[in-house]
Amino acid sequence: MSKLLRPASRLLSQPTIPRSVSRSVRKVAPSAIPSIRGYASQGQTLTVRDALNEALAEELEQNDKVFILGEEVAQYNGAYKVTKGLLDRFGPKRVIDTPITESGFCGLAVGAALAGLHPVCEFMTFNFAMQAIDQIINSAAKTHYMSGGIQPCNIVFRGPNGFAAGVAAQHSQDYSAWYGSIPGLKVVAPWSAEDAKGLLKAAIRDPNPVVVLENELLYGQAFPMSDEAMKSDFVLPFGKAKIERSGKDLTIVTLSRCVGQSLDAAEQLKQKYGVEAEVINLRSVKPLDVEAIVNSVKKTGHLMAVESGFPAFGVSSEILALTMEYAFDYLEAPAVRVTGAEVPTPYAAKLEEMSFPQVDTITNYAAKLLRV
Repeated sequence: MSKLLRPASRLLSQPTIPRSVSRSVRKVAPSAIPSIRGYASQGQTLTVRDALNEALAEELEQNDKVFILGEEVAQYNGAYKVTKGLLDRFGPKRVIDTPITESGFCGLAVGAALAGLHPVCEFMTFNFAMQAIDQIINSAAKTHYMSGGIQPCNIVFRGPNGFAAGVAAQHSQDYSAWYGSIPGLKVVAPWSAEDAKGLLKAAIRDPNPVVVLENELLYGQAFPMSDEAMKSDFVLPFGKAKIERSGKDLTIVTLSRCVGQSLDAAEQLKQKYGVEAEVINLRSVKPLDVEAIVNSVKKTGHLMAVESGFPAFGVSSEILALTMEYAFDYLEAPAVRVTGAEVPTPYAAKLEEMSFPQVDTITNYAAKLLRV
């Protein structure tokens, strides 16, 4: 239990993000988020929020079958301002405010997709999508298969996923493993602004239902954008991970906000121990880029999976299992995982901090794995 609950001795304090309790207006100040490095070598800088907004605007412009619906997406410009300005630009038939009834508007969106439209269904957070999980799984994910390939369902479910700051157990769940386990769904989890734009545009164009799991704490974070990413035809393929940092001693496979933490941990490992860690940004949970993971393990001989979800039956568990199946002979030590704690997320700030991987958590586990 001590390992699962992340003892305080293993966690050093990090900047605290301002806390808020309002469901409808909860936002994160960009200045409150710890610095996370980008990776594009040229071009302008864009926040994740603006990258998502740009992706939506471009797809609305290019395809008149695309429309957006959800709570406060229109007149209020979105709870996190991702849909800012889209109502004024495209009108109330393309950007639609809904009542606070996830089951209702999600079912409406699935029906529209089955009728041939391309809805983008925003959940204020994926915690609220629990009200609509039957529509997402039993209707959207399974209809194409059950119809013998006759009836596609081109729909995107998007919104913030995982823990935020001070929102407690019922608003802090990570659904990456939940949706990743369902045949018929594609699941992506962007980290940077380029990830956000490229993956969302690909999701809208994909004929299958796609779940886009964003992170609230990244919305205000700015990343460099390459010239290619600024073009209206920029998309990122599903199932292709990205090596954010090359290394020869340790493979760190991670996703979403944990990518930035893992990059900072990799820098600490370099400074403290001379360890060169390779950091892989999954981008796509399903399909999963098993080839990229295996090729990296062949080079480094060590694997660590990092995620903010619960330890039981999680994304990291799947990564470890697949590595054992396809790269066991290349491992020089047992693979390890760093995850959230096996506990409903506490509201108290310090307990909340202990419940999720921090940079020093990742660094300490890596040092123990490598025995440095």
